[in-house]
Amino acid sequence: MLYPYRPSAIKNRQRWNFGVLTPKCFSEAHRGTEAWMMQTECLVENPKEARLNINIRFLQLVGEEVLERDISITDQSLDELTIVPRETPFRLPAEQQAIEGLVEISAELIAPQLFKLRARVKNLTALLDVSRRTRDEILPHSLVSTHMILKINGGEFVSLLDPPDELRASAAACQNIGCWPVLVGKSGERDCMLSSPIILYDYPQVATESAGDFYDATEIDELLTLRVLTLTDEEKREMRSGDLRARQVLDRTEALPWEQLARVHGAVRGLASVKEDNSD
Repeated sequence: MLYPYRPSAIKNRQRWNFGVLTPKCFSEAHRGTEAWMMQTECLVENPKEARLNINIRFLQLVGEEVLERDISITDQSLDELTIVPRETPFRLPAEQQAIEGLVEISAELIAPQLFKLRARVKNLTALLDVSRRTRDEILPHSLVSTHMILKINGGEFVSLLDPPDELRASAAACQNIGCWPVLVGKSGERDCMLSSPIILYDYPQVATESAGDFYDATEIDELLTLRVLTLTDEEKREMRSGDLRARQVLDRTEALPWEQLARVHGAVRGLASVKEDNSD
């Protein structure tokens, strides 16, 4: 449920999801307009017999339920992955809505003490008459909100957003499809990376000024708060009668004290130095 948080809004009359991997056969039948594969590429440096753990997490729609799914691949040697890539098939039974897929992991030594790591997740579910099916009909056979959590023991991930100068070319050569890998955990730590279907920055977190989740983004609280407060009484009635989470957003926003609203107007996180151009 997105702003304006009302069921009558066009974007709330259809399912709208990040990180959806439909079956490959459906994607091909619709000329690739829907993704069926996600690829993460990132760099690992200073590996000392490094071991890799990956969790692929997503949602599966089963009837009126949404099931959380987690596929874990643990204790993989980067040295061994450069010789023999790892392929892990998976099948998630759910009555008539089973999902079948494949996880592929490989590594490449591209410089001394520097590996390029690649992880792919594919939806290979076989279905009939896919050309006649709508996207809503295919979602129960899809991976929804797909993301990867990568952890390394005995090495360190390299930030793809702000790599060291000597690794900028290698970082730029990483090809990520349908995802955006960033460092997570405590600032400065480099043993965990989140490959997300939305754009984030390294070490993402909800701003301390935020009073709650608007479900749209993490840095536009003030805009959404003001928009909600300017809804008409009729629009608010529709919002309250719809989705439970939308009603919670409205109740929280209307009860928000002025002091809290002022906090989300803006904050300085830090100052960056600017190099002067003396070329003139």
